[in-house]
Amino acid sequence: MTTHTTPRCPHFGTCGGCQRQDLAYDEQLQIKRERLAHLLHDANVVAPGEITVHSAAPYEYRNRIRLRIVRVEGALRMGYNLPGTTDFLPITTCPIAAPALWKTAESLLTAAKDRDVLYWLNSAAEVELFCDSTQSRVLLTIFCTPRTKAPAISQPGNFAAAFTALQAHMPPGTTLAGAAAEAFDTRTGPTGRTLAEAGAPGLNYTVLDETYWITRGGFFQINRFLIETLVRLVCGNSGNTARSGVLAWDLYAGVGLFSRVLARSFVQVTAVESNPTAARDLRNALGKINPQHVAIESTTLGFLERVVLQRERPDLVVLDPPRAGAGLAACALLARIAPQTMVYVSCDPTTLARDLAALQPHYRITALHLVDLFPQTSHLETVAVLERIH
Repeated sequence: MTTHTTPRCPHFGTCGGCQRQDLAYDEQLQIKRERLAHLLHDANVVAPGEITVHSAAPYEYRNRIRLRIVRVEGALRMGYNLPGTTDFLPITTCPIAAPALWKTAESLLTAAKDRDVLYWLNSAAEVELFCDSTQSRVLLTIFCTPRTKAPAISQPGNFAAAFTALQAHMPPGTTLAGAAAEAFDTRTGPTGRTLAEAGAPGLNYTVLDETYWITRGGFFQINRFLIETLVRLVCGNSGNTARSGVLAWDLYAGVGLFSRVLARSFVQVTAVESNPTAARDLRNALGKINPQHVAIESTTLGFLERVVLQRERPDLVVLDPPRAGAGLAACALLARIAPQTMVYVSCDPTTLARDLAALQPHYRITALHLVDLFPQTSHLETVAVLERIH
């Protein structure tokens, strides 16, 4: 029997962001567990009898939000899209966002009375806000139409002046650490061209006593309540239960969320990341821990194609691919390399089922965890632990 509840957000049903605020949270978790089990079953994946579910507070969990900004009846409004469309929906609140982020969004509109701020908000198509683990520091990215130009210092729209004005309007206890204006095409997304910037180009984010430098625009897990849980599941708890050995590979490493912790218990960690900025930041961070740890700028498939000929066999491989999954070619190469243990972190259960089916002749799943990083939505995160079949 389905248990309904009153959605916390007044925009639920008209906003395309959340799909399940009308269901009790326990019911949401059960639906996700059943969906994961069915997808694995349909792919003929032999899974453990129990799927362990990990959850936390179902609201105010997002450390990053991205809002459209549109002028409606003469006033600037922020919002999302109507479900299944690109039609704009102005909103007055976002209960799944960290409180500091929504308060910062409100402060942007308040600051629009400043002429320099107004120039950039009038030029904006979207804004992105990202906060640290304490909600005390926020990064702002303003995505502007491609024809936007940075005005001369003497003209309205000076970005340094706008940054100072925005800082003065921030909510109590929160600092605007840095801001940038990026060129943006509404059809294809960011162009990669920075129009102006001020303050810090990133911020520090602390997880399990590790402090990560997140460059503006860099990927990082968005559920501020469950990041530590995710790291513990992948890397093992502190002390004697940590995964350990001689060599670990962290594929799709990002900023090194897992690499940095694995470096505590493995002689050598090789992190593979295709994004040049993230790879550079991670290379510097791992080098400070121990020169034996390395970060390689490469696609995961390209890396595996090279190392498969070297007969190098890691004790542990961690995979955290995007929604497309690792892919059958990468799975075939991993089966040839034959690491003893693999931990597969997935944000898409369909591609996870496909990849686990490909690995199943060589590996058995010893643990399966559903980590609810996206409450109130249909999305789910899975951590599968695989051991080599001898």
